[in-house]
Amino acid sequence: MDIVVLAGGLSTERDVSFKTGGMVTRALRKNGHRVILLDVFMGYQEQEEDISDIFAHSLKASASEGGITDTAPDLAKVKAARKDTSNCFFGPNVIAMCKMADIVFLALHGEDGENGKVQATFDLFGIRYTGTGYLGSAIAMDKGLSKFFFQKQGIPVPNGIKMEKSARIDQFEKTGLQLPCVVKPCCGGSSIGVSIVRTAEEYTQALDEAFCLEDAVIIEDYVEGREFSVGVIAGEALPVIEIAPLEGFYDYRNKYKAGSAVETCPADIPSEVSERMQGYAVAAAQALGLDTYSRMDFIMDRAGGIVCLEANTLPGMTATSLLPQEAQAVGMDFSALCEKVIQISLQKYGGQD
Repeated sequence: MDIVVLAGGLSTERDVSFKTGGMVTRALRKNGHRVILLDVFMGYQEQEEDISDIFAHSLKASASEGGITDTAPDLAKVKAARKDTSNCFFGPNVIAMCKMADIVFLALHGEDGENGKVQATFDLFGIRYTGTGYLGSAIAMDKGLSKFFFQKQGIPVPNGIKMEKSARIDQFEKTGLQLPCVVKPCCGGSSIGVSIVRTAEEYTQALDEAFCLEDAVIIEDYVEGREFSVGVIAGEALPVIEIAPLEGFYDYRNKYKAGSAVETCPADIPSEVSERMQGYAVAAAQALGLDTYSRMDFIMDRAGGIVCLEANTLPGMTATSLLPQEAQAVGMDFSALCEKVIQISLQKYGGQD
């Protein structure tokens, strides 16, 4: 098949997206496909105007993968580097090349990549893509809204509130919550802008940081305990994986720097606990209307209580990502996982290949 792996964009997770995209590209080429790694924002800006046979030159046409730094990318520099100086999310030739592909593998992370806008655009253009559709993506991206759906289905979540920037509450005692708490952007990912707050002064600083990224934040009771994640593919849960950061919590640095966390799959927990968490993961995917594949994050407190933190509709596919490790635990290597995602995605379009 001719496949575009779409990555990059203008998300704070841009670098992570390229790492996912690079690994997926190599895996799909190993499987025999003609694959172009394409930056959704930069597009394809080479001299030749005729792209009708672009997949015959897929290696040359592909973007560079890059690496993941300890901090989020400077998006102002990214915007300034685009040759046509346009602010359009889709760069030159992106839509045309995606329409030419048999399917687009969405390797985007954060904001416009996961909030349903790209999916809705592709639906209108008749472009086939991997992952869930626009509505489930939009609901899952909003942590406040997804928590509402989880609660309706009896899935436990941390106690908390959603706060708009226009109605900011600077006095913590007026939030109705207790310290310590967690402050995080409502629609962000990769733990960018997330703070664990233990004092009133830290609360104000955390609001400043989170509101620099978005106009809405989530403030929740801090649940101290063990961190887990569960992938769901085609309605079935994968084995539970436990994540134990060597320092601090599972923040941006610990997620993507090799050796920063100990990840155990299957997790060393009683089978009853594992099955309960897997059940919550499947129920969460169903509650949000997520198809194809997704991943749910959990915390288990010291008393054994489980809460679901959020859903990920385009889980990371990097060397340190959780979903590939879970798939490996059931005998599915990375190349097979990428192929599985494509095949179950194609089924939504009548199974054409």
